[in-house]
Amino acid sequence: MTTPSATLHASTETKVVDVAINNGHALLTIDNPPVNPLSISVRKGLMEAVRQVNEAGCETAAIVCAGRTFVAGGDISEFAGPPPLPHLPDVLDAIEASATPFIAVMHGTVLGGGLELALACAWRIADAKTKFGLPEVNLGLIPGAGGTQRLPRLIGLERAARMAANGKPVNARTFEEFGGLDLVFDGDPMQSLAGFRAALPARPVNTSERTVENADLTALKAEIAKGAKGADAPMIALETTALAASLPFTEGSKIERQTHLDLRTSAQSRALRRLFFASRSVTRPDRLKAFEPATINHVVIVGGGLMGAGIAAASLAAGHRVTLLERDVQSAEAGRARVEAIIAGDLASGRITEDKAKARRANLAAGANYAAAFDADIAIEAVFEDPEIKRAVFGQLAAVMSPEALIATNTSYLDPNLISEGMPGPGRFLGLHFFSPANIMKLVEVVGTSATADQSMATAFAFARGLGKIPVETGVCDGFIGNRILSAYRRQADYMVADGASPYEVDKAMRGLGMPLGPYELQDRTGLQISWANRKRQLAAGSWPGRYVDIADRLCEMGRQGRGSPMKKGWYDHSSGAGQPDPEIEAMVAAWRAEHATGGQSFSTDEIVMRIMAAIVNEANLILEEGIATSDTAIDIVWTEGYGFPKHLGGPMFWAEETGIERMREAFAAIEAQSPGSWKAAKIFQG
Repeated sequence: MTTPSATLHASTETKVVDVAINNGHALLTIDNPPVNPLSISVRKGLMEAVRQVNEAGCETAAIVCAGRTFVAGGDISEFAGPPPLPHLPDVLDAIEASATPFIAVMHGTVLGGGLELALACAWRIADAKTKFGLPEVNLGLIPGAGGTQRLPRLIGLERAARMAANGKPVNARTFEEFGGLDLVFDGDPMQSLAGFRAALPARPVNTSERTVENADLTALKAEIAKGAKGADAPMIALETTALAASLPFTEGSKIERQTHLDLRTSAQSRALRRLFFASRSVTRPDRLKAFEPATINHVVIVGGGLMGAGIAAASLAAGHRVTLLERDVQSAEAGRARVEAIIAGDLASGRITEDKAKARRANLAAGANYAAAFDADIAIEAVFEDPEIKRAVFGQLAAVMSPEALIATNTSYLDPNLISEGMPGPGRFLGLHFFSPANIMKLVEVVGTSATADQSMATAFAFARGLGKIPVETGVCDGFIGNRILSAYRRQADYMVADGASPYEVDKAMRGLGMPLGPYELQDRTGLQISWANRKRQLAAGSWPGRYVDIADRLCEMGRQGRGSPMKKGWYDHSSGAGQPDPEIEAMVAAWRAEHATGGQSFSTDEIVMRIMAAIVNEANLILEEGIATSDTAIDIVWTEGYGFPKHLGGPMFWAEETGIERMREAFAAIEAQSPGSWKAAKIFQG
């Protein structure tokens, strides 16, 4: 963003807020890369800038930001301790009370403290592509510098309460319709600012001094409570925003500030902030930073089913050219249709424009000839979970692709070393385990073989990040990080069903913890056949650990393989649409118990949750001990991003820390006693 030539130019001592004064108008430029957070140096710089422009008697002072965005929030690294002076509310009060009125000139994302800064200005103008939001609830917090009290005074109570409680941004045109902007522009921001100043309207009443018309928030409260799924911050944000209709700004903002500070020390906020930082650190392993990722232009996807179509759609959305390969032309066209259906859905929902949809369709090719992969930079196979089929695909790809091009398997359980064994150029083979639906789910497990080059890993990580994914490195084991833990989760659930719990009780208990689906609902959603095939493979190899409960196998043999199966049945009956508990399942489970002389036990909701979590946490610690995962936070990222573990609980490892080691040891002792010889204890549970 360029600035006009200045007759007076001065920088604050912190160097992050530059003040230029030209013909009685000031321009303040915040330059605090990468996203211009309101760290202590910026707050000091803004406070000093207010003093400078008032001493100079400036007619106006405009705030702009260098780089790709306006202020995108506060400095989260400061949230762990007492906030250093000057506090942001004091800075914003000074801007609002300034004799020189301020203009916020915005672009990029205006979030959290950035929006609070804009609300304190007399006028707000923005590039048409700008987005505005109060995302603090995503960190277990609420705004802490007047956001819940100024925003309703500007755009109305219900709109402000929704923005504060759901944390979702709105675009510039919408925010303008709400009354939040004085001008939306396209093109050069400095020209737009000059034009706005040339026809400057009378200074409006300060936002904090405006009144708020009350509104019935009953329906919104029900909506937010349902979506929060146990998270505290969304409802607190809504209720705090509602204070604007009944309290003066000074009183409401004091309550907001204290609530914000109290929430900083809450377990939920600590959990969410830990995940925030972890999601950035795990996606860029230190050892790979020395390698420049190769450029990815052409992506080949082998397999046009649900998974392959999702990966293809994600690649197209990232701007790549995509070729979808199948076993025959008819299957390839079916795969193309699946991808185009995803594009059509994005267009219908307003997530993309017609031009973007057209560009994505133009970048998509489908066929059955592997020769089309000759210039691909990366190929990902997403075929049936059979090692020989996958090896055949790898061989066909390796025969036509450049020796430098990456070839990846999307396997959920199989060893990429065996799939790529003996192939030419071993350093370019690896695993990229996407999660379904791959165009939506953010997690990608990156699995290096014993021969994968770090250069290949660096390129794979960069490719995944470019798709908007969160890549997490995992070592090789059965199921990698996520599915290995999932297997332990399902085993313990099956043990309790075998011994007396209803599968529907187990699902209800885990939903009560905050999981979006219980283990049996999840099996019905994803299909029972993949895990069935994996169990048969493990049994044949003699690697199944301990006690075996084959109830799910019998369902699969009956054709009850989930809601997507021809029967539309699994653990639940989906024939009428929504899954319903099925008396046939209860009768079948009872018969199994009689056959195996089990049952008779009852489990409280707390016992179900604690025993399942003991199995999960034990397996997670074994994974750490074996070096499969690089850190406990990597495990938490996998399970929050890939398996729906509630983010406000921080992931299984953080949850265990908060629950306490003694309770976890008691729960693990209970599952060992319930199923002797079925669990290898991690060191934390030994002795």
